[in-house]
Amino acid sequence: MTTTTLAVLVPLLPFLGAAAGLLLGRTAPGFVRPLAVLPTLASLVLAVLVAVRQGGDAAVDAATELTPTGSVPIDLALHIDGFAALVAVLVAVVASCVQIYSTGYLRDDPRYPSYAALVSLFTSAMFLVVYSGDLIVLLVGWEVMGICSYFLVGHYWETPEARAASIKAFLVTKLGDVPFLIGLFALAGDTGSFRITRILGAVAHGGLDHPTLIALLLLAGVAGKSAQFPLHTWLPDAMAGPTPVSALIHAATMVAAGVYFVARLLPVFEASSAAMVVLAVMAAVTMAGSGLAALAQDDIKRVLAYSTIGQLGYMTGALAVADRGAAVFHLMSHGAFKALLFLAAGAVIHAAGTNSLAAMSRMRNLRDRVPDAYWTMTVALLALAAIPPFSGFFSKESVLGAAEHVSTGHTEHAPAAAGWIVLLSGLLTALLTAAYAARLWLLAFRGRGADAPDHGRQPLTMTVVLWVLAVPSLALGGLTYRLLPEWFDGLDLTPTLTTSVLGTGLALIGGLVTYAAWRHTTALAARVPLGAVAAHPEGDAGLVEAEAIASHTPAYGDIAYASDPADPGRLLLGPLHHSAAVGFHLDAVYRALFVRPVQAGASLVWFLDREVVDTYVRGAGALPRWLGAAVRRAQTGNVQTYVSALLAGTVVLAVAAVLVATGA
Repeated sequence: MTTTTLAVLVPLLPFLGAAAGLLLGRTAPGFVRPLAVLPTLASLVLAVLVAVRQGGDAAVDAATELTPTGSVPIDLALHIDGFAALVAVLVAVVASCVQIYSTGYLRDDPRYPSYAALVSLFTSAMFLVVYSGDLIVLLVGWEVMGICSYFLVGHYWETPEARAASIKAFLVTKLGDVPFLIGLFALAGDTGSFRITRILGAVAHGGLDHPTLIALLLLAGVAGKSAQFPLHTWLPDAMAGPTPVSALIHAATMVAAGVYFVARLLPVFEASSAAMVVLAVMAAVTMAGSGLAALAQDDIKRVLAYSTIGQLGYMTGALAVADRGAAVFHLMSHGAFKALLFLAAGAVIHAAGTNSLAAMSRMRNLRDRVPDAYWTMTVALLALAAIPPFSGFFSKESVLGAAEHVSTGHTEHAPAAAGWIVLLSGLLTALLTAAYAARLWLLAFRGRGADAPDHGRQPLTMTVVLWVLAVPSLALGGLTYRLLPEWFDGLDLTPTLTTSVLGTGLALIGGLVTYAAWRHTTALAARVPLGAVAAHPEGDAGLVEAEAIASHTPAYGDIAYASDPADPGRLLLGPLHHSAAVGFHLDAVYRALFVRPVQAGASLVWFLDREVVDTYVRGAGALPRWLGAAVRRAQTGNVQTYVSALLAGTVVLAVAAVLVATGA
């Protein structure tokens, strides 16, 4: 079987599994779980075979024209280079783990068949994005992921949070997709093709007439899909969906698609220095802002969501300094430990029995109740904080090293300003990442919340998946950073001494300062009754005051937080905590700038339609109706009335004639 045939089967098998799962979900429920797991596992095996055959050598290209479309044809094309081969393996690994994990996590969910089918379709769409050699075919997978995320985030549609989150995710990503689509057509117009290989060839020979405009239009779609500033606000709210879906979206699909797209078409962005600086600024704001926001969240999944936004900022930062090898390296490393973080959080939530108890302030004794989640999440958090020798250290240092290299002016592919922006923001984010990772670990596993009900031992499928993902989270970076350049562009991914010392030092400082703040606030909060931190805070002025005392920050009267009095985040952020907890009010800004004007415009249109247009229509119909009524009154059917009217008319005419003659 040829490599091309194997590559075609990789996205096809999950698609067929999704279709079969939807058809048989009600009539043969016993087949649902095999149809969810086996096609994805088969795709994993095939993706590995494709990667082995590709071997980091020349790209595998194949194409057939779908249909004549005029001057710019659309081809069903494959383009599998080292990036595509390895990213497809990552997608397959994470998707397989999520499907296996979900069989236990959602074993009692009545809508599991549709959920599993949508996860398979989601996976198939991401495979299509990764392997596609034509931008229109890539766009199909891009949009299918968008609609799948809408349904999966809204899986618990009974809750208003899930419904609102699914709509928000769909609309915000579509907001970015509109300029993205325009950018694709503009790119094809300049280069004369949608084929990726031909586009890159045209760019290499200076074939782009509007590089800055095209790059910025494409970046809008990337910002929406990969949750980068300013279109990142949908991702924290998307945590209302099932936790395995969060793992899939954050680790290997959806948000990874934007980063992968820029990596695949990086020469297009390199053609514009302005676009590279914009990308660097977007990455810097995203990294720093998400780190501060994560430090103020109480819900464990929202902490991880802001963490994903920040780590994606590292990837876009690597792309801003023209090192797609470092970007994809961090994409792969992050995919492993972020999937583990979410699935371990799912084990914690499963132990509590409900998604509503994900607040870290309500957690207690979880180390003893879910030891597998405790140990594996510890590994993943160390990888997230980039502590050597965990995988996150090597991939994050490759990004910082690339930024340092560009900041010294040693490359022609990116401006030095982009290097400085990414380097400084990356170092700051290293400090913040270690701080919120340490805070999550302390509050989740050493918190003072009340014991949640014990819902028994978690299914074996969940436990096995956690330990499987712990292996690459621990060892992926150290084992592969010397091998990956052969699969990528040949650029060295070895950590540099300067950034390694600075990055690791700042991470250790962030973790130690957070631990010291936690010890300090724990001592102050000892006066608060143990059960108080688990009580619902609304209307409980005593609890809010106790939290304020513990954190040395004012009690915010307009928002009552369910935060642990021993939360070090309040002490570290101080007056900034309130703004960071609500995402720096960006949603409120959007409501003021966009939502309310649109609603006001809609109200005006409704008023004009009802009071003006409808009035005109009703008036246009009333005038003929009145004339008809008047004429109808003259048609009495009485001959005497008609003769009388005739005589009266004759008299009137005669009088008129006499008057005319007299006047003459």
